[in-house]
Order: sequence, then structure tokens, then C-alpha cells
Amino acid sequence: MLNSAATRLRDILQLRFTDLFASLPVHMLEAISPASPWKRLLKVAGYAGARLIGNVFRPIRNSEDLRGKVWLYVVSQNNYEALSFLREARPDAVLVAGQSKQIGRYTKQVNRLSLRRKLLYYGQLPTAYAGLRQLVGRRAWRFFDLIFNAVGYYEVYCRALRHYQPRAIVFANDHNDDARALLLAARACGVPTAYVQHASVSTNFPPLGFDLNLLEGQDALDKYRQCGPIAGRTELVGMPKADAFLATKNQNPTVRGVAVAINMLDNMQAIATTLAHVLTTFPALTFTLRPHPGDTRDFSFLRAQHPQLDFSDARQENVFAFLLRHDALLAGDTSTHLEATLLNLASIYFRFGDHGVAEDYYGYVAHGLIGRAHTLAELTEQLQQYSQHKPADLYRRAAYYNATLGTPDEGHSQERAVRLLQEWLGY
Repeated sequence: MLNSAATRLRDILQLRFTDLFASLPVHMLEAISPASPWKRLLKVAGYAGARLIGNVFRPIRNSEDLRGKVWLYVVSQNNYEALSFLREARPDAVLVAGQSKQIGRYTKQVNRLSLRRKLLYYGQLPTAYAGLRQLVGRRAWRFFDLIFNAVGYYEVYCRALRHYQPRAIVFANDHNDDARALLLAARACGVPTAYVQHASVSTNFPPLGFDLNLLEGQDALDKYRQCGPIAGRTELVGMPKADAFLATKNQNPTVRGVAVAINMLDNMQAIATTLAHVLTTFPALTFTLRPHPGDTRDFSFLRAQHPQLDFSDARQENVFAFLLRHDALLAGDTSTHLEATLLNLASIYFRFGDHGVAEDYYGYVAHGLIGRAHTLAELTEQLQQYSQHKPADLYRRAAYYNATLGTPDEGHSQERAVRLLQEWLGY
């Protein structure tokens, strides 16, 4: 019979045990979980020293009282930006993150949940690991470091919930290990939970397990239905974080500025080759490279090779503000395509090298949201067309992804989400 710790950890690490995760590009997977067992053991030792033991000597001093409040739980900069409007709408809402979680430029602006007692729960590791070997086979050893990191989250979060007794918890992430641990703890402690979608979703995600699910559009609902049974009430509210920008859609009749968004899936050499090609072929166009905020690779050589290439720091510049400085987007598998289309940019799907993730991961090309260029020649042809004429109503394609587009609620998704949350909470 499997022990409860093993089944909990399988739930918490659900995405980590999927075929999708195992097929990530080598350079990306290496940064998360090294292929070498010795490197994984070194990573575990580093985590134990810097985080487990280190947290014991780092007292938590929050600027706000967390007792009885509505927690807005964030695990990234994007999560913060997706939920901050609720902090402004409700005086009893507080932004919360795990003790050592990095939240980009907002790291110092969130309250912290202590993880100082996490170390006390590692006695369950041997039996939990044995149970996971039965559940996920060899992947338990391959991702042993991720299992080690996840141990204790559930227990310390249960303790925090019993201590602070929050009114409810609102999430913007449903698949990170710490977020899933808090969700399981909330269920066990009887704390109501809500979910505000912050980016496009995948059929590889866990089934929705919140009491209230506020999704952006029909696309998300269709995908979550494929993930499994949906718990709780579901409403389509559009994209709250886009409200302030939808009234200023791009109306330029031609493309003059091209945004190039990349993430850790994209191959460095393919990025360099593509940029060299478009910068040479289109000297009259302005190109701006924007690496994902979590991408730590060094792109300084591109500055030296191409002085005319502009750069955007995703840790400092909001993605919508970035896109509004351009007329088109060139990118691979990223939800930035949806954000660009909502702002009426001409968006082109182009893969920077081959990687393990399936083509058109979010289904944007299949559903007609954006165009696809397979080769540099096709990319050249599409950019040439857009440099002569850009359609004025590209944003209408996004209605399947944003339920308020073209309705009286367009640009008022925040108000709709707040209203639904107020009703759900009873005030």
C-alpha cells in the first residue's frame, strides 16, 4: 500500500513527472535538474545548506498581518502582475510567497511564509521516495533533487494555515510545486481557494482543483477539460492584466518595429542566426530582443555583433508596454503571441531550433490566432508583407482566448473578476 507522503508528492510534482517535462531541451532541463547523478546530489546538498538550514537563521518580519486575510499567493513576477489588481480592490488582501521565493522586481514587496520548519519533515523522505518509485518508476531517481526540494512544503503550509487562518487563498499558478503544496494544504485545512489564470495553459497541467476558477476564455476551459474533472465553479473573465492596454491597440498600417521574444526553449545558435538574417534583410526595420525574465544565458555577444539591435529587460519592463512599442512579434512557443494579438500586433510563430516540446504547443497556429513561418525564407516573405500592409483587425482573432473581447466587458476584466470574487467570498 502506498504511503500518503508519496501520493502527495506525486500530486505536488505532477508536471515534473510528465513526458513533456522529460523532453525539455538539454540546456533547459540541466538548469532545473542536472542529468548527472553527482550534480543532482550536489544540488541537493546546496539546497539543504542554503535553503533548509539557511532559512532557520532567517527570521520572517512581514510588514502586514496575514491573519484572517485573503492571501494572493504568487510564485513569480508574472503571478504578481496577474494578481496585484486584487490587492488594490480589497483592503483585506495581502500578497504572499514562500520564504526564499524570488519574485523578480517585486521580491521585496510580498509577505513571506516561513519555511524554517521544513527541515523537520525529511524523515519521511526514504518511504516517500520508495512509494514514488512505484508510482513513476525511474523518474523518481532522475528527478530525485526535485523530490528532495518538495518535501515538507505541504506540512509547513498546513501549519501556517492553522496559525493565520486566512479567509481564502487566490492563486495564479496551478502547477509549481510550492503552489500545489499550498493548494493541498488548503484543502486539508478547509480554506477556500480561487484561481486566476495568468498565462495560456496546456493539456499537460494538473486538473483544476480550486473552488472558484476564473479563466481567460474558451481555450483555457477546453484544455482544462482535457486535463481531468474540473472541481468548483468556473467563469470566463477575460485577461485582467491586459485591461489597461486594450484601449491603446496598435493602429499602424505597416510594420516598422519587430519585437523578438525568446525563452529557455529556444536554441542560442538559432536565435543568433535568425537575428543576423532579419537584421541584414530588413535594415529599415527596428528589432528588439526580449529574453524571458527567467533566462540567465549571456546575450552580450549579440550586442557586440549587432549594434543596431535593441534589448528589453523583462525583469523591468511590463510585457504589454514592451509590445506597444512594436508593430509585430516574432517568437516561438510563448503566450506572448496572445498578448501581442490582443494589442493588434502581427504575430509570427517561428521556432528557434528544434526542441522536445511539440510544435505549436499552445495551439495558436492551429486555431488561426497567428501565422507560421517554417523557414527563414517564409519568415522573410511574411515580414515583407507586413512591412507593406498590416491588417487593422488582427485582435479579433483572440476572442477564443479572451472571453470579453468584443463585448461590453472588454477592458473591464478586472472589474468582472473582482465582482465574482466578492460574490464568492460573500462580501
